[in-house]
Amino acid sequence: MKVKDKIVIITGAGSGIGKATAMHFAYHGAKVVVSDINLESAKKVAEAIVTNGGESLPIKTDVTNFIEVEQLIQKTVDAFGQLDVMVNNAGIGPRKLLKTAEYTLDDWDSVIAVNQTGVFYCMKLALQQMMKQNFGNIVNIASLAGLKASLNNLSYSASKFAVVGMTKSSALEYAKTGIRINAVCPGYTESALLDQLLSAKPEMDMLLKSVIPMKRYGKASEIADAVVWLASDQTKFMTGQTITLDGGTSL
Repeated sequence: MKVKDKIVIITGAGSGIGKATAMHFAYHGAKVVVSDINLESAKKVAEAIVTNGGESLPIKTDVTNFIEVEQLIQKTVDAFGQLDVMVNNAGIGPRKLLKTAEYTLDDWDSVIAVNQTGVFYCMKLALQQMMKQNFGNIVNIASLAGLKASLNNLSYSASKFAVVGMTKSSALEYAKTGIRINAVCPGYTESALLDQLLSAKPEMDMLLKSVIPMKRYGKASEIADAVVWLASDQTKFMTGQTITLDGGTSL
């Protein structure tokens, strides 16, 4: 993967897909800003990267706070001089899986704030920096739930459909500028969100695997592979695309 020496920010990088992506970028020679709302988690990932010979900077960021996202971009540019890649991975799911009429206002507000508004803040500010540079690359983490119906999961589905739409619209806007914007849409993947779901409803494990043709969940490292590829110089003619990694579920 051609990402050596690229300056990369990954939000929600303290665990799961974000952590795997941070480690994968570092393995291929990128300099990684590990951003997470949990600073201790971010520090552990950054320390692991440095221990393995890489370069990393942990920064605490709540993506729902515009000022903190501004600070994330500025600290990155101050430390490394530029921003090559922005990976918008930070995301949460609802606390309760309910039909639309019963859906809680708290779950709607919190999920939309992180998964949709947070991605908008990060895209807006990353694009402002990338326009100054005349280059850059954004990879958004959407979901299979942003492409197909997702029962009892309204805010998550709405937010991920929004991420797909923002990816495509922005990619069209900036196609002439040297800035590329793409998204990955994971299916059921080993992560904190899946753990949360299975803890609440253990019986879902067998049901979910039954609808995945490969009969297993995706691995965070497999999603990371796609993210790094999209951010690399091997995909220079690709923008506005969504890559689905779901073990065939969408089929």
